[in-house]
Amino acid sequence: MADPGAGGPDATRPAGHRLFAQYAHAPNALGYCGPAGSAALVAAATGSPPVAAVTEIAEVARRFSGAWPYQRLLGELLGIDDPLDPRVVRGYWTGNDLAAAVDGRAFGERLLAELKPQAAHYWAHLTEDLLVEAAPSHAFHVLAVYPWSRLLGHGPEPLGVLESCRVGWAVVEEVRPDELVVRGPRLGYLPASGGAGGPAVPARLELGPDEVRTIGYRVDGRPFVPDPAVGEHVAVHWDFACDRLGEADVAALVAQTEHQLAAMAPRIAGATGVRSG
Repeated sequence: MADPGAGGPDATRPAGHRLFAQYAHAPNALGYCGPAGSAALVAAATGSPPVAAVTEIAEVARRFSGAWPYQRLLGELLGIDDPLDPRVVRGYWTGNDLAAAVDGRAFGERLLAELKPQAAHYWAHLTEDLLVEAAPSHAFHVLAVYPWSRLLGHGPEPLGVLESCRVGWAVVEEVRPDELVVRGPRLGYLPASGGAGGPAVPARLELGPDEVRTIGYRVDGRPFVPDPAVGEHVAVHWDFACDRLGEADVAALVAQTEHQLAAMAPRIAGATGVRSG
């Protein structure tokens, strides 16, 4: 099996730069975050020409208004100077033991202190009330800070956006020339229960049963997951297989996601109109 997390044949590129590019590319290509037209991400993620300079990836990463502050603060709390150190990048996007050991509230307080003076619509929901959910993770940003997380219950689109934006995991079931058939869980609503005189239990988000779907893994013929094999796990971001996951990576990502779903449950239980339709 290829090395878990390997992004391409370019062994000279810093591993953290390659890893960041793998996860950041899909939302960037869709125009959701980061600078426009950053072909450097594809080059870094696939190890293919035109190979961007190391300094260029760092400059691109700094223009991600979401991921960069998290990685910078996570690195500081871990005593790691480089926000693009692979331990920091992995800790933010999918989780690891280092990130899990960081006190979430302390991280949230630091994040709030730094971003509150410049908070606009994108960060409007990062308030003191959210500190009980805070974690140095992409799952926290998607499920708690991201504006779409406040629209749950207003039709199916918000749930679909959150499912696409979170980093998921899936098992490869079939390899096609430009696509992978994978099987993995997706976000859904645990329906509200109660009635017949019993207490009502509000709906909450949960990971549903595994579903089979087809996703991409190449950009212009260049794979983000080289030589994928049936039975391997991949990370799924915006319906794109961006990374190969080892067993420890999957376990950390599951733990990160389940922690955040549990942390947000009291908040969304208080929202009105949350339903599975």
